[in-house]
Amino acid sequence: MSNHKTAPLIIILITAIIPAFIAGLLSGSTGFTLADLREAWLFLYNGTGDETGALILFEIRLPRSILALGVGAALGVSGAAFQGIFRNSLADPYVIGASSGAALGAALAMIAGLSLAGPVSAVSLCAFGGSLGAVFLAFIISRNAGHPAPAAALLLAGVSLSALFSSLLSLILVLKDRALHQVYYWLLGSLNGVSWTTLPAVLPVMFFGCFMVFLAHRPLDLLLQGEDVAESLGIEVRKTRLFIAMGASLAAAAAVAAAGIIGFVGLIAPHAARMITGPAHKRLLPASALLGALLVVLADLIARNVADNLELPIGIITSLGGAPFFIYLLVRHGRHAGRL
Repeated sequence: MSNHKTAPLIIILITAIIPAFIAGLLSGSTGFTLADLREAWLFLYNGTGDETGALILFEIRLPRSILALGVGAALGVSGAAFQGIFRNSLADPYVIGASSGAALGAALAMIAGLSLAGPVSAVSLCAFGGSLGAVFLAFIISRNAGHPAPAAALLLAGVSLSALFSSLLSLILVLKDRALHQVYYWLLGSLNGVSWTTLPAVLPVMFFGCFMVFLAHRPLDLLLQGEDVAESLGIEVRKTRLFIAMGASLAAAAAVAAAGIIGFVGLIAPHAARMITGPAHKRLLPASALLGALLVVLADLIARNVADNLELPIGIITSLGGAPFFIYLLVRHGRHAGRL
């Protein structure tokens, strides 16, 4: 897709996000109309409107919806980056152990009863540290695969670490079964409890990670041609892969720390975007970010409205919608679905 055809796609995605974002503000256990939104805004502006509505809309739902945008964009960009690194559209942001490391870190924080004064909870901080720690370990292990370390070695290291951390998590939950419900609910992903103090702690990390990936859009295009080709064109494959993976991992780790593990967004968004924009990452990355943001905003909207007086975890919604869609893509594209 040429540049002049990419702009309309970006405009369409933004146009789709806006009504979904507004719907997220207005709907929930307490419904609002546009007139109620105006009254809430008047209270913020001059103190003459609806104070309760202003509290719900601007102190609870607005930061939640903003975080949904950030989490979705971060997962979309991260997924596109890992799919580029591994030259495989089946890769996702958690492919080298980020999710299992985060889950183990969060579970340890919950079981230990850690608390932390500040905008970020101890659970989120431990999840973030566990996620990045798993990625670092995957790179350290893959270094023994030669120079440059093949992408397959990094992938296998991540899969092995994921299995190890998942086993440790299961062992911990068996021994400390009182934390089972709390940990399990966190693993399914949720934006519940987000406040304005949360956003400055996680959004800059997501933005910085995505920015690192955007800076490397040309090397990502070269990596699609193969490691030998990229190296012959002057790319230091090991350093480039590390730079891209660290940016993608920062974005994914911050998203997981803020909202738990939300599956399929980082897999579906870049895959669907690639079908429209083609493989060039200059166009693919912003499209993946917007598609990811739209998916999470819609998933959060559904999670809060599908049942009365019950908020479902976002991960359930994304899995229920994402798994059938991805099966459809696999069937449609056949044996070539895993290749870019």
